Amino acid sequence: MLQDSISAHQIGGIVRMTSFIFKAALIFEVSGALVLLPSFCTQYGAAGIWMSFFHSISAFCNAGFDIMGARTGQFSSLTSFGSNPGVVIPLSLLIIIGGIGFLTWDDIYTHKHHFKRYRTQTKVVLVTSGLLILIPAVMLFFGEYADHPMGDRICLSLFQAITPRTAGFNTADLTALTSTGRMLIIVLMIIGGSPGSTAGGMKTTTLAVLCSSSVSVIRRKKSPEMFGRRIEDSTVKSAAALLIMYLFLALTGAAAISIIDSLPLGTCIFETASAIGTVGLTLGITPALSFASHIILILLMFFGRVGGLTLMYAAVNSKGGDVSQRPVGRISVG
Repeated sequence: MLQDSISAHQIGGIVRMTSFIFKAALIFEVSGALVLLPSFCTQYGAAGIWMSFFHSISAFCNAGFDIMGARTGQFSSLTSFGSNPGVVIPLSLLIIIGGIGFLTWDDIYTHKHHFKRYRTQTKVVLVTSGLLILIPAVMLFFGEYADHPMGDRICLSLFQAITPRTAGFNTADLTALTSTGRMLIIVLMIIGGSPGSTAGGMKTTTLAVLCSSSVSVIRRKKSPEMFGRRIEDSTVKSAAALLIMYLFLALTGAAAISIIDSLPLGTCIFETASAIGTVGLTLGITPALSFASHIILILLMFFGRVGGLTLMYAAVNSKGGDVSQRPVGRISVG
Protein backbone atom coordinates (compact mmCIF):
# COMPACT_ATOMS: atom_id res chain seq x y z
CA MET A 1 0.00 0.00 0.00
CA LEU A 2 2.85 2.39 0.86
CA GLN A 3 4.55 1.53 -2.42
CA ASP A 4 1.40 2.41 -4.40
CA SER A 5 0.73 5.61 -2.45
CA ILE A 6 4.08 7.16 -3.37
CA SER A 7 4.27 5.57 -6.86
CA ALA A 8 7.51 3.80 -6.00
CA HIS A 9 8.88 1.37 -8.59
CA GLN A 10 10.45 -0.93 -5.97
CA ILE A 11 9.35 -1.89 -2.46
CA GLY A 12 12.88 -1.66 -1.04
CA GLY A 13 13.54 1.42 1.09
CA ILE A 14 9.85 2.31 1.52
CA VAL A 15 10.22 2.83 5.28
CA ARG A 16 13.23 5.14 4.77
CA MET A 17 11.32 6.99 2.05
CA THR A 18 8.29 7.41 4.31
CA SER A 19 10.45 8.90 7.06
CA PHE A 20 12.07 11.23 4.52
CA ILE A 21 8.65 12.36 3.24
CA PHE A 22 7.39 13.10 6.75
CA LYS A 23 10.44 15.16 7.70
CA ALA A 24 10.57 17.04 4.40
CA ALA A 25 6.85 17.84 4.48
CA LEU A 26 7.14 19.22 8.01
CA ILE A 27 10.12 21.40 7.06
CA PHE A 28 8.44 22.78 3.93
CA GLU A 29 5.12 23.51 5.63
CA VAL A 30 6.64 25.23 8.67
CA SER A 31 9.10 27.21 6.51
CA GLY A 32 6.27 28.31 4.23
CA ALA A 33 4.17 29.44 7.18
CA LEU A 34 7.04 31.49 8.59
CA VAL A 35 7.56 33.25 5.24
CA LEU A 36 3.81 34.00 5.03
CA LEU A 37 3.61 35.37 8.59
CA PRO A 38 4.60 39.01 7.83
CA SER A 39 1.98 39.42 5.08
CA PHE A 40 -0.90 37.79 6.97
CA CYS A 41 -0.07 39.29 10.37
CA THR A 42 0.27 42.79 8.88
CA GLN A 43 -3.26 42.58 7.54
CA TYR A 44 -5.01 40.41 10.15
CA GLY A 45 -2.96 40.76 13.33
CA ALA A 46 -2.60 37.73 15.60
CA ALA A 47 -5.10 35.79 13.48
CA GLY A 48 -2.51 35.91 10.71
CA ILE A 49 -0.43 33.28 12.53
CA TRP A 50 -3.15 30.64 12.17
CA MET A 51 -3.92 31.78 8.64
CA SER A 52 -0.26 31.48 7.62
CA PHE A 53 0.02 27.89 8.83
CA PHE A 54 -3.35 26.93 7.37
CA HIS A 55 -2.58 28.22 3.88
CA SER A 56 0.97 26.89 3.91
CA ILE A 57 -0.25 23.35 4.66
CA SER A 58 -3.13 23.68 2.20
CA ALA A 59 -0.77 24.83 -0.58
CA PHE A 60 1.83 22.15 0.05
CA CYS A 61 -0.85 19.43 0.13
CA ASN A 62 -2.50 20.87 -3.00
CA ALA A 63 -5.74 20.83 -0.99
CA GLY A 64 -7.25 24.07 -2.28
CA PHE A 65 -8.88 25.04 1.02
CA ASP A 66 -8.69 28.67 2.11
CA ILE A 67 -10.31 30.57 4.98
CA MET A 68 -10.58 33.96 3.30
CA GLY A 69 -14.26 33.84 2.35
CA ALA A 70 -15.55 35.15 5.68
CA ARG A 71 -13.12 38.10 5.51
CA THR A 72 -12.90 39.11 1.87
CA GLY A 73 -16.12 37.73 0.37
CA GLN A 74 -17.44 34.43 -0.98
CA PHE A 75 -15.17 32.73 -3.55
CA SER A 76 -12.59 35.52 -3.08
CA SER A 77 -9.82 33.06 -2.17
CA LEU A 78 -6.49 34.95 -2.12
CA THR A 79 -7.49 37.77 -4.49
CA SER A 80 -6.65 40.35 -1.82
CA PHE A 81 -3.00 39.20 -2.05
CA GLY A 82 -2.88 38.98 -5.85
CA SER A 83 -0.07 41.52 -6.22
CA ASN A 84 1.80 40.62 -3.00
CA PRO A 85 5.02 38.70 -3.80
CA GLY A 86 5.33 37.78 -0.11
CA VAL A 87 2.27 35.55 -0.52
CA VAL A 88 2.35 34.64 -4.21
CA ILE A 89 5.96 33.37 -4.31
CA PRO A 90 5.98 31.14 -1.18
CA LEU A 91 2.57 29.65 -2.00
CA SER A 92 3.65 29.01 -5.59
CA LEU A 93 6.80 27.22 -4.41
CA LEU A 94 4.83 25.13 -1.90
CA ILE A 95 2.35 24.09 -4.60
CA ILE A 96 5.16 23.13 -6.99
CA ILE A 97 7.14 21.21 -4.35
CA GLY A 98 4.06 19.31 -3.20
CA GLY A 99 3.04 18.55 -6.78
CA ILE A 100 6.27 17.14 -8.25
CA GLY A 101 6.19 13.90 -6.25
CA PHE A 102 8.05 12.26 -3.40
CA LEU A 103 10.35 10.23 -5.66
CA THR A 104 11.42 13.45 -7.36
CA TRP A 105 12.33 14.94 -3.98
CA ASP A 106 14.40 11.89 -3.12
CA ASP A 107 16.21 12.01 -6.45
CA ILE A 108 17.04 15.70 -6.07
CA TYR A 109 18.11 15.20 -2.45
CA THR A 110 20.35 12.26 -3.41
CA HIS A 111 21.94 13.61 -6.59
CA LYS A 112 21.63 17.36 -5.90
CA HIS A 113 22.05 19.40 -9.13
CA HIS A 114 23.41 16.51 -11.25
CA PHE A 115 20.51 16.29 -13.70
CA LYS A 116 22.03 13.45 -15.74
CA ARG A 117 21.99 11.17 -12.68
CA TYR A 118 18.26 11.56 -12.09
CA ARG A 119 15.80 8.78 -12.85
CA THR A 120 13.99 9.04 -16.17
CA GLN A 121 10.74 9.78 -14.34
CA THR A 122 12.35 12.63 -12.39
CA LYS A 123 13.67 14.20 -15.59
CA VAL A 124 10.25 13.91 -17.25
CA VAL A 125 8.48 15.37 -14.20
CA LEU A 126 10.82 18.36 -13.91
CA VAL A 127 10.85 19.23 -17.61
CA THR A 128 7.11 18.73 -18.11
CA SER A 129 6.23 20.65 -14.95
CA GLY A 130 8.51 23.50 -15.99
CA LEU A 131 6.88 23.75 -19.42
CA LEU A 132 3.38 23.57 -17.91
CA ILE A 133 4.24 26.56 -15.75
CA LEU A 134 6.17 28.63 -18.31
CA ILE A 135 3.87 28.29 -21.34
CA PRO A 136 0.55 29.04 -19.55
CA ALA A 137 2.19 31.90 -17.59
CA VAL A 138 3.34 33.53 -20.84
CA MET A 139 -0.12 33.06 -22.39
CA LEU A 140 -1.81 34.63 -19.38
CA PHE A 141 0.78 37.42 -19.21
CA PHE A 142 0.14 38.56 -22.77
CA GLY A 143 -3.55 37.64 -22.85
CA GLU A 144 -5.63 37.88 -19.68
CA TYR A 145 -3.56 40.41 -17.71
CA ALA A 146 -2.10 42.61 -20.45
CA ASP A 147 -3.71 45.74 -18.99
CA HIS A 148 -2.29 45.32 -15.47
CA PRO A 149 0.90 46.97 -14.10
CA MET A 150 4.03 44.93 -14.76
CA GLY A 151 4.46 43.66 -11.20
CA ASP A 152 0.83 42.61 -10.95
CA ARG A 153 0.96 40.94 -14.39
CA ILE A 154 3.88 38.75 -13.33
CA CYS A 155 2.30 37.74 -10.01
CA LEU A 156 -1.15 37.08 -11.47
CA SER A 157 0.11 35.19 -14.53
CA LEU A 158 2.53 33.03 -12.57
CA PHE A 159 0.09 32.07 -9.84
CA GLN A 160 -2.84 31.32 -12.17
CA ALA A 161 -0.51 29.11 -14.24
CA ILE A 162 0.58 27.13 -11.17
CA THR A 163 -2.55 26.81 -9.03
CA PRO A 164 -4.77 24.78 -11.43
CA ARG A 165 -2.39 21.78 -11.04
CA THR A 166 -4.02 21.18 -8.50
CA ALA A 167 -3.90 23.67 -5.63
CA GLY A 168 -7.31 25.33 -5.91
CA PHE A 169 -6.33 28.85 -4.81
CA ASN A 170 -6.82 31.87 -7.05
CA THR A 171 -5.48 35.41 -6.79
CA ALA A 172 -7.64 36.75 -9.65
CA ASP A 173 -11.35 36.75 -10.43
CA LEU A 174 -11.86 33.59 -12.49
CA THR A 175 -15.26 34.74 -13.76
CA ALA A 176 -13.45 37.62 -15.51
CA LEU A 177 -11.38 35.24 -17.63
CA THR A 178 -12.01 35.06 -21.35
CA SER A 179 -13.14 31.78 -22.91
CA THR A 180 -9.51 31.16 -23.94
CA GLY A 181 -8.30 31.70 -20.40
CA ARG A 182 -10.94 29.36 -18.99
CA MET A 183 -10.06 26.65 -21.50
CA LEU A 184 -6.39 26.95 -20.54
CA ILE A 185 -7.29 26.52 -16.86
CA ILE A 186 -9.48 23.50 -17.70
CA VAL A 187 -6.61 21.78 -19.54
CA LEU A 188 -4.23 22.41 -16.64
CA MET A 189 -6.75 21.08 -14.10
CA ILE A 190 -7.19 17.83 -16.02
CA ILE A 191 -3.42 17.35 -16.38
CA GLY A 192 -2.78 17.94 -12.67
CA GLY A 193 0.46 17.21 -10.85
CA SER A 194 2.96 14.36 -10.90
CA PRO A 195 2.82 10.71 -9.70
CA GLY A 196 3.38 10.08 -6.00
CA SER A 197 2.61 13.69 -5.11
CA THR A 198 -0.07 15.53 -3.19
CA ALA A 199 -1.68 16.66 -6.46
CA GLY A 200 -4.47 15.07 -8.49
CA GLY A 201 -5.24 14.99 -12.20
CA MET A 202 -4.16 12.49 -14.84
CA LYS A 203 -0.51 13.47 -14.10
CA THR A 204 2.28 15.21 -15.98
CA THR A 205 3.98 11.94 -16.89
CA THR A 206 0.80 10.80 -18.65
CA LEU A 207 0.92 13.89 -20.86
CA ALA A 208 4.64 13.44 -21.50
CA VAL A 209 4.23 9.78 -22.50
CA LEU A 210 1.38 10.62 -24.90
CA CYS A 211 3.37 13.44 -26.49
CA SER A 212 6.41 11.19 -26.83
CA SER A 213 4.26 8.48 -28.38
CA SER A 214 2.87 10.96 -30.91
CA VAL A 215 6.38 12.09 -31.84
CA SER A 216 7.49 8.48 -32.29
CA VAL A 217 4.58 7.86 -34.69
CA ILE A 218 5.43 10.97 -36.71
CA ARG A 219 9.12 9.98 -36.83
CA ARG A 220 8.15 6.35 -37.58
CA LYS A 221 9.97 4.93 -34.58
CA LYS A 222 9.00 1.58 -33.13
CA SER A 223 8.75 2.85 -29.53
CA PRO A 224 8.60 6.28 -27.87
CA GLU A 225 11.80 7.47 -26.21
CA MET A 226 12.58 10.06 -23.55
CA PHE A 227 16.02 11.07 -22.32
CA GLY A 228 17.66 8.13 -24.09
CA ARG A 229 15.29 5.55 -22.62
CA ARG A 230 12.57 3.52 -24.35
CA ILE A 231 9.05 3.75 -22.96
CA GLU A 232 7.23 0.44 -22.58
CA ASP A 233 4.11 -0.20 -24.66
CA SER A 234 2.13 -0.95 -21.49
CA THR A 235 2.92 2.54 -20.19
CA VAL A 236 1.68 4.13 -23.42
CA LYS A 237 -1.53 2.08 -23.26
CA SER A 238 -2.15 3.09 -19.64
CA ALA A 239 -1.57 6.76 -20.50
CA ALA A 240 -4.02 6.60 -23.42
CA ALA A 241 -6.62 4.87 -21.25
CA LEU A 242 -6.25 7.54 -18.55
CA LEU A 243 -6.65 10.41 -21.02
CA ILE A 244 -9.79 8.92 -22.56
CA MET A 245 -11.23 8.15 -19.13
CA TYR A 246 -10.65 11.63 -17.73
CA LEU A 247 -12.00 13.36 -20.84
CA PHE A 248 -15.04 11.08 -21.04
CA LEU A 249 -15.98 11.52 -17.39
CA ALA A 250 -15.37 15.28 -17.35
CA LEU A 251 -17.38 15.90 -20.54
CA THR A 252 -20.17 13.47 -19.67
CA GLY A 253 -20.49 14.93 -16.17
CA ALA A 254 -20.55 18.46 -17.57
CA ALA A 255 -23.23 17.57 -20.11
CA ALA A 256 -25.38 16.00 -17.37
CA ILE A 257 -25.04 19.04 -15.08
CA SER A 258 -25.76 21.38 -18.00
CA ILE A 259 -29.00 19.51 -18.76
CA ILE A 260 -30.09 19.12 -15.12
CA ASP A 261 -29.46 22.75 -14.08
CA SER A 262 -29.84 24.49 -17.46
CA LEU A 263 -26.38 26.02 -17.34
CA PRO A 264 -23.87 26.82 -20.13
CA LEU A 265 -21.81 23.77 -21.05
CA GLY A 266 -18.51 25.66 -20.85
CA THR A 267 -19.15 26.67 -17.25
CA CYS A 268 -20.09 23.10 -16.35
CA ILE A 269 -16.91 21.71 -17.96
CA PHE A 270 -14.89 24.05 -15.73
CA GLU A 271 -16.62 22.62 -12.64
CA THR A 272 -16.25 18.96 -13.64
CA ALA A 273 -12.61 19.41 -14.67
CA SER A 274 -11.96 20.97 -11.27
CA ALA A 275 -13.74 18.07 -9.57
CA ILE A 276 -12.03 15.21 -11.41
CA GLY A 277 -8.67 16.94 -11.03
CA THR A 278 -9.39 17.45 -7.29
CA VAL A 279 -8.52 21.13 -7.75
CA GLY A 280 -11.21 23.13 -5.99
CA LEU A 281 -11.52 26.07 -8.38
CA THR A 282 -15.02 27.22 -9.28
CA LEU A 283 -16.79 29.91 -11.28
CA GLY A 284 -19.24 30.32 -8.40
CA ILE A 285 -22.06 28.02 -9.51
CA THR A 286 -21.36 25.10 -7.13
CA PRO A 287 -23.60 26.17 -4.18
CA ALA A 288 -26.55 26.75 -6.51
CA LEU A 289 -26.38 23.34 -8.20
CA SER A 290 -29.06 20.73 -7.66
CA PHE A 291 -28.63 17.66 -5.47
CA ALA A 292 -28.10 15.44 -8.51
CA SER A 293 -25.35 17.71 -9.83
CA HIS A 294 -23.64 17.72 -6.44
CA ILE A 295 -23.63 13.91 -6.49
CA ILE A 296 -22.01 13.98 -9.94
CA LEU A 297 -19.26 16.29 -8.68
CA ILE A 298 -18.73 14.14 -5.58
CA LEU A 299 -18.30 11.01 -7.69
CA LEU A 300 -15.87 12.80 -9.99
CA MET A 301 -13.83 14.00 -7.01
CA PHE A 302 -13.75 10.48 -5.58
CA PHE A 303 -12.60 9.07 -8.91
CA GLY A 304 -9.93 11.76 -9.25
CA ARG A 305 -8.57 11.22 -5.74
CA VAL A 306 -8.51 7.40 -5.79
CA GLY A 307 -6.96 7.35 -9.25
CA GLY A 308 -8.20 6.29 -12.65
CA LEU A 309 -6.14 3.14 -13.07
CA THR A 310 -6.86 1.99 -9.50
CA LEU A 311 -10.62 2.06 -10.07
CA MET A 312 -10.29 0.64 -13.56
CA TYR A 313 -8.30 -2.38 -12.36
CA ALA A 314 -10.69 -2.88 -9.44
CA ALA A 315 -13.77 -2.76 -11.67
CA VAL A 316 -12.48 -5.10 -14.36
CA ASN A 317 -11.88 -8.70 -13.36
CA SER A 318 -8.66 -9.86 -15.00
CA LYS A 319 -7.80 -13.57 -15.00
CA GLY A 320 -4.19 -12.98 -15.92
CA GLY A 321 -2.28 -12.19 -19.07
CA ASP A 322 -3.29 -13.64 -22.42
CA VAL A 323 -1.29 -16.71 -23.45
CA SER A 324 -2.42 -16.50 -27.05
CA GLN A 325 -3.10 -13.80 -29.61
CA ARG A 326 -5.93 -13.43 -32.09
CA PRO A 327 -5.37 -12.78 -35.80
CA VAL A 328 -4.55 -9.17 -36.73
CA GLY A 329 -7.41 -7.00 -37.96
CA ARG A 330 -6.20 -3.99 -39.94
CA ILE A 331 -7.93 -0.65 -39.32
CA SER A 332 -7.08 2.70 -40.95
CA VAL A 333 -6.90 5.74 -38.66
CA GLY A 334 -6.45 9.43 -39.40
